[in-house]
Amino acid sequence: MNVPSPINPPLRMLLGPGPSDVHPRVRAALALPTVGHLDPYYLRIMNELQQMLRQVFRTENSMTLAISGTGSAGMEATVVNLIEPGDAMLVCVNGVFGGRMADVAVRCGANVTRVERPWGEVFTTDDIKQALAKSKPKVVGIVMAETSTGAWQPIEEISRIVHEAGALLLVDAVTALGGVPVEVDAWQIDAIYSGTQKCLGCPPGLAPVSFSSQAMEAIGRRRTKVQSWYLDVSLLASYWGQERVYHHTAPINMTYALHEALRLVLEEGLDACFARHHRNHLALKAGLAAIGIDFAAQEGHQLPMLNAVTIPPGVDDKAVRKSLLERFGIEIGGGLGAYSGKVWRIGLMGHSSREANVLAVVAAIEQLLGEAGGTAATGVGVASVCQSLSSQIA
Repeated sequence: MNVPSPINPPLRMLLGPGPSDVHPRVRAALALPTVGHLDPYYLRIMNELQQMLRQVFRTENSMTLAISGTGSAGMEATVVNLIEPGDAMLVCVNGVFGGRMADVAVRCGANVTRVERPWGEVFTTDDIKQALAKSKPKVVGIVMAETSTGAWQPIEEISRIVHEAGALLLVDAVTALGGVPVEVDAWQIDAIYSGTQKCLGCPPGLAPVSFSSQAMEAIGRRRTKVQSWYLDVSLLASYWGQERVYHHTAPINMTYALHEALRLVLEEGLDACFARHHRNHLALKAGLAAIGIDFAAQEGHQLPMLNAVTIPPGVDDKAVRKSLLERFGIEIGGGLGAYSGKVWRIGLMGHSSREANVLAVVAAIEQLLGEAGGTAATGVGVASVCQSLSSQIA
């Protein structure tokens, strides 16, 4: 009987679109003793987790919890609970993940209207008003931080016109949460989902979600059962609420990990966390600009934690990413969909958003591009990173 060797994964610098580097304290939390999912100790951890999620989402929503599954499970959970067959849903699509939300809605039996913008661009209220009047949707879905393009979507004004039209607002914050302000209550977001593996600096495996009271009332008026038993929030509410009625076996150790990840975010302070992501984004942008690499997303709407940058003409996308991984231990992401072979996606999320990582990735890319062009690396990119960081500190 052949027994495989023990697992011994390589050390990587995770600077792709996710997962991000995991803080040592979070890794240590994963290794803590497992208890039962109805153990009084675990129930206390659930209570604390809910309260920290409310702080990070900036909401008082009672129905705030961590879905047992990745960010995509969070998307499914919000859509399947709000949508039943025949409902109208308007989905804003300017990248892969807006398209994925539309696909999930169709699978739930929704009559989906797509309003689209070119990849890398964001939506204005004018883009959406006409579609709202025509489709009269029950729900409007939009991606706040489009991971495929690096575009940062403003939410507040769009929320206003959505509610004026009598619809509920559903927001994808998978990449946004913990990296930029997410104001669930102030922006009147009715349902929102995220993931643990981006700016929260936790392994993939849980999906923070939150539903407003208006969303829960809409769910309570459903004519049909929620398509998914596992993701039915009316059932999950009995487990995450005061009753603690068994629903499913929760991922106990992943809950420990998310608990510690949220503690780290709140210890740093949300505003300080956002400032760190922004500072390192500016440094990366300065370093890449110095070696001739531009950003793909619309100016003024570029995410600080997910940097989609254009690949210089004549550069072999896959060869550079392979060399980054094999020679330098650095992972960055390639383009998806319309951006395949055209952009690199460089993540500076959570514990990965550190000055040393910015310096390392710029230096490595500069060296590889220099080798491809038959010239030596000049260090101009690293110098620009240092100058940017110094000016921001000053």
